[in-house]
Amino acid sequence: MTFSATPASIPSVYLAGFEVFRPDAADTGRAMKALCAEYGFRGIFPLDKDIRPLPDRLDTARAIFEGNVRLVRQADFVIANLNAFRGAEPDAGTVFECGLAYALGKPLYAHLADARDQAERLAAEIDPATGLHRDGMNVENFGLPVNLMLAIPATVVEGGLEDALRRASADLAAGVLSFG
Repeated sequence: MTFSATPASIPSVYLAGFEVFRPDAADTGRAMKALCAEYGFRGIFPLDKDIRPLPDRLDTARAIFEGNVRLVRQADFVIANLNAFRGAEPDAGTVFECGLAYALGKPLYAHLADARDQAERLAAEIDPATGLHRDGMNVENFGLPVNLMLAIPATVVEGGLEDALRRASADLAAGVLSFG
């Protein structure tokens, strides 16, 4: 897709996700931002801030947090990778960024490799006699692919980043996605 706009009018998208933990995170971020440009968006990757390690690790963590919050605030909208990370749930930092985007009134898109109903995906882990998950808890069953607090405010797209960008681009062209 070709997008013709002045740089100031190019919508910016914060790319929330666990990709920041990859050993090649900087290269991954550059590739993700290049993909955003192909769809007419200016990608903002969490590593786009200039944070240097500080003597106190807590001060470094605080600077990273504040920098990510600043980047989410700067973006017009957010696309989040809600695939499972280090377990069955999305990355906690990504989930926080989704909540922040929602609180700021920013449109939120999410992508999942498997967007089937959560109860369907977890069926093998549910005791048929009790209906409980193997952890002894109920499984949310609203026909949503992730917890309702993420699925309801987001436009959830099955696939990867490119699929979410394609959807956001189509929504922008159709007037469904707007900013401000």
